[in-house]
Amino acid sequence: MEHRQLLKNKEKIVVKIGTSSLTCDNGQINYEKFEKLANTLSRLQSEGKKVMLVTSGAIAVGSRKMGRAQRPDKLAEKQAMAAIGQAELIKIYEEFFSKNKFTVAQVLLTKDVVTHPIRRQNAKNTLNTLLNMQVIPIINENDTVSTDEIEFGDNDTLSAYVAVISEADLLIILSDIDGLYDGDPRIDENAKIISRVNSIDVVEKFAHSTQSEFARGGMITKIAAAKLCNKAGIDMVIALGSEPDIIFDILGGKDVGTLFVAQSATESVAIQQPLVYRDKLG
Repeated sequence: MEHRQLLKNKEKIVVKIGTSSLTCDNGQINYEKFEKLANTLSRLQSEGKKVMLVTSGAIAVGSRKMGRAQRPDKLAEKQAMAAIGQAELIKIYEEFFSKNKFTVAQVLLTKDVVTHPIRRQNAKNTLNTLLNMQVIPIINENDTVSTDEIEFGDNDTLSAYVAVISEADLLIILSDIDGLYDGDPRIDENAKIISRVNSIDVVEKFAHSTQSEFARGGMITKIAAAKLCNKAGIDMVIALGSEPDIIFDILGGKDVGTLFVAQSATESVAIQQPLVYRDKLG
């Protein structure tokens, strides 16, 4: 069966959405986007999927709430904005998910959850217990207390670790770009989107960092997330996050975004066919 068709069978799914997919061009919070995302994930949950959401946006929400036009530079100010914003962020999600009759749970993680075996197991138990209760975990990095030693650094990496810890089937990263290109589509009109990646090492040179004022990461961190998922046998898709309903296209086997096929499924074909391209207008 073609790799895309196998996505129809995924049951435990981590969805990561970035700050740029939740805000307007001027950085203001876009409540319509939050509502669309909540409606989409609620529908998936109603259809029997087990859904976890890794969300960015706490610092952006906090900054806007405090009337700041730019993301702060100092660590203490970032942590303060995260504390303010996280409270508002979970409030927004709770409101929209409750309209769909679903309960959400706030889960804040730091990297020591990954490195400490007991904390890792506790996190796994908590996430899976919430899923079994039909509760949707809303996950973010605990920016308020994170330091260099215990921070993930970006939510792409965090979402990959959540997928690995919870033993998910699929990670979907909703971004401000519709997939991985073989060049920078902002400056190269001939850049082509890569539909499927079977060998991650081949595509690292295509990664580009973000220029967004309120976002961290970029394609480089998404490639790193794909590596983590790949080794754990978890498929990953990067897709455009402006319309969350694209998740239904992904799970329907449609050729959207870029699919990073898990290592176990690519070992026999990685050398022969590392990349599959699709015209960016197709």
